[in-house]
Amino acid sequence: MRTIDWVDGAVEIIDQTALPEHTRVLRLSTVDELVDAIRRLAVRGAPALGVAGALGVALAARQYPDQARLAAAVEAVRTARPTAVNLARGANRAAARLARGRDAVLAEALRVRDEEIARSAAQARLGADLVTELCGPAPRLLTHCNTGALAAVVGGTALSVVAELHRRGALRGVVASETRPLLQGARLTAWELRQLGVPFQLAVDSAGPFLMARGEVDAVILGADRICANGDVVNKVGTYAHALGAARAGIPFLVVAPESTVDTATAEGAAVPIEDRGRDEVLHFHGARTAPDGVDAVNPAFDVTPHDLVTAIVTDQRVIRLDKGDALA
Repeated sequence: MRTIDWVDGAVEIIDQTALPEHTRVLRLSTVDELVDAIRRLAVRGAPALGVAGALGVALAARQYPDQARLAAAVEAVRTARPTAVNLARGANRAAARLARGRDAVLAEALRVRDEEIARSAAQARLGADLVTELCGPAPRLLTHCNTGALAAVVGGTALSVVAELHRRGALRGVVASETRPLLQGARLTAWELRQLGVPFQLAVDSAGPFLMARGEVDAVILGADRICANGDVVNKVGTYAHALGAARAGIPFLVVAPESTVDTATAEGAAVPIEDRGRDEVLHFHGARTAPDGVDAVNPAFDVTPHDLVTAIVTDQRVIRLDKGDALA
């Protein structure tokens, strides 16, 4: 099952807000429906968002013959979430074909989808080779947020490496952090790891650095929503703390993301707009309030890990060893 696809004139997605209790497919026939799905995280993950951006423009080209409304719809898709670079890139690629007609737009959007599928397989091979080189034949890895097929189309980024190591018999196990406040690790990564048959344990986010300090983690491996020209990594909030823990413990900190996530036009992480998703996600869970009335909250969805804390970046095309002075560009 693909996380996101084009089926008979509409976008179909696995509704990630329903997992793990229900595996529900949503059929999105309008731009407004797709934008809403992106904003409420029914579809999420940088590669999947790139595909969503491209397919959203394909929807817009069918829905709006009027040029002004079409342009507004494309912009709504492009800006539905601000931090992950893939969303705008996917939308821009498809929008560049608008002058050639809606069939050309759809063809480009499907190319974006197919490229992400191929990238997952390539990342898995390169990443598994690197992990084995750095950590030996049976490491225990810590991962954060969700980086499997749900975050891509199939396969995934960091979790595709985990799956490849498991297939090779070269993995002792995984620690998956819960990923507050919406528990993408507990809900989504745990669901995917069970499907893969990978041995794993779930841990609260703040336990990660302590587990590293006790020697119970051999490397951290996770994805990215944007990788800047200097190697700074923008990823789900909590990533920076794991990077600090890895540096203190002297273990590799590895980032796996497709070339479509590398943004050499942005010099450093400080220049990236960090989405704040509002107080309700922190003060409530599953509709129930978890903090006293009158309490305020801050909720950055992402953080920035400085490049000097990153051991290596694995894309579908290359391995960039930042610890050895490799440059992205």
